[in-house]
Amino acid sequence: MHKDFYRTTEATSLYNHIEQSSTLEILKNINTEDQKVAIEVEKQIPQIQLLIDAAAEKLMNGGRLFYIGAGTSGRLGLVDASECPPTFGVSPDLVVGIIAGGQKAMFHAVEHAEDDTAQAWLDLQAHKISALDMVVGIAASGTTPYVIGGLQKCKEAGIKTGSISCNKNSPVSAAADFPIEVVVGPEFLTGSTRMKSGTAQKLVLNMISTTVMIKLGRIKDNKMVNMQLTNQKLFDRAVKMIMDELQISDETLAAQLLKKYGSVKISTEAYLKGNY
Repeated sequence: MHKDFYRTTEATSLYNHIEQSSTLEILKNINTEDQKVAIEVEKQIPQIQLLIDAAAEKLMNGGRLFYIGAGTSGRLGLVDASECPPTFGVSPDLVVGIIAGGQKAMFHAVEHAEDDTAQAWLDLQAHKISALDMVVGIAASGTTPYVIGGLQKCKEAGIKTGSISCNKNSPVSAAADFPIEVVVGPEFLTGSTRMKSGTAQKLVLNMISTTVMIKLGRIKDNKMVNMQLTNQKLFDRAVKMIMDELQISDETLAAQLLKKYGSVKISTEAYLKGNY
């Protein structure tokens, strides 16, 4: 499949005889390659903006955001989706990660899962996918059949799509309404897309989820006022946020508000209404 498509992600590493290098040389060379990633992401900001604006519009109108991917790309989608509820206080159903091979593929490679062109659509249908929603396919190579097949079926069903890949003019881009191509060049280890390509995908996913949530009003000023208070560190941070927001020095009162109302946003709103 796509035999004539040139994959820079498969290009030979710029570093030879790596096994003969010292630890310091290996680390410096990995870091040299990593520094190239953010520069390439910057070049794609106009495309990333288009995808984000389309996704935010869908979510503002009752839709959801889905990530589909295989291997490292699928795992990165799952991580980004799973971090939205605790960070922004949204439902786990708002941003959903789907990986080829199912949840077990998060920890173990599932043989040939990424080669099934029909399964992604079946996985999406299990969530009752509709034209209200948006689907972003993640594939470092840009050739993953699971992702391409899913995006093609989405397009047939009138569902808006985006993609994140690391090769120019990739097949997955052709299947997406809003393609993002972060061409990071050869990996430090030839073909090991868990490295620079994975970093690029993570940076773009951070941009997507964070910016969409800001546009949805889940952030105030620069603070996570809707975060879930899942541990003492986050509770203490939230108490300080309430004190800063209300310009009060009473830590006990701020903690009482937080225990009563459960979030920074609701606590501050209640205090300003005199409900404390």
